[in-house]
Amino acid sequence: MDAPATYLNWNFILISIPNVVMIVGMVAVFVLALVVPFPSHSEIVESAEPQDE
Repeated sequence: MDAPATYLNWNFILISIPNVVMIVGMVAVFVLALVVPFPSHSEIVESAEPQDE
């Protein structure tokens, strides 16, 4: 942990590898939030109804 981070250098962009990993992770979570479906309203209503025992 005492060693300095490794950097990527693309012309005017200088970014550390740990920062690239965090950015890619945040983008992946954002894409998953867009793709994964929310529960539909009918599923919520059905689960809220009392069950006969």
